[in-house]
Amino acid sequence: MRILFLGDIVGEPGRKAVISQLANIKRKHSIDFSIVNGENAAGGRGITPKIAKELFAAGAQVITTGDHVWDQRELLDYLSTEPKILRPINYPSGTPGNGSVVLNSEFGKIAVINAQGRTFMNPPLENPFTDVEEEVKRLADEGVKIIFLDFHAETTSESIAMGFHLDGNVSAVVGTHTHVQTADERILPEGTAHLTDAGMCGPEISVLGRNVESVVWRFKTGLPTRFPVAKGPVRLCGMIVDIDPETGRAKHVERFNQLLTPSEMS
Repeated sequence: MRILFLGDIVGEPGRKAVISQLANIKRKHSIDFSIVNGENAAGGRGITPKIAKELFAAGAQVITTGDHVWDQRELLDYLSTEPKILRPINYPSGTPGNGSVVLNSEFGKIAVINAQGRTFMNPPLENPFTDVEEEVKRLADEGVKIIFLDFHAETTSESIAMGFHLDGNVSAVVGTHTHVQTADERILPEGTAHLTDAGMCGPEISVLGRNVESVVWRFKTGLPTRFPVAKGPVRLCGMIVDIDPETGRAKHVERFNQLLTPSEMS
């Protein structure tokens, strides 16, 4: 089974690129299941029900989020009605929405979990290591073998530690949040695919998807300013992983990284 994961979608440029290209990517790479992180899809902060529905219609089967999940107020009610859009699982009990979902496929049941790190992250949530561990055990007890985790974390150390923590018990752990794709894709010793950060789907000439001049001005002066989403060519970043459906172990992992041409952007 081949899974495509696309990292943080940033603003209108990122979401339009993903929506227009996802079907082509899935066909070209023989993708069986696709997951996207959409937490920055609405103007660079949060996601709306309308955008989520557009991403689903384009071919995403699950949408994960992160620390910006609540930035668009209209998403709150939608989370209670659409189980395929996730918020981090380590929010306190009673928080609207779900932190994991199990879907059926021709390869059997597939679980996707979304969790958020705690180091340098706001708001500070429950311990993701223990919460995810408990959820993985529950899923395994139900016979789910293919388990994919989007770990939304600031530090590389926390993301790598989560990979080793779950090695052999989940199919893949991929980090999101920093918007910078790392070059450390690998299969860990017990069979879990890991990438510290998938990177973003957003403007190539930018600072993490935002207008370069605004961010540089803030660093130079220390004064507050707005950070509009940048414009121009878009780079799509993520990960492709092949999983043995009988064991749930990863067989192959590779980074996905594509700079769209002007014709692909039109």
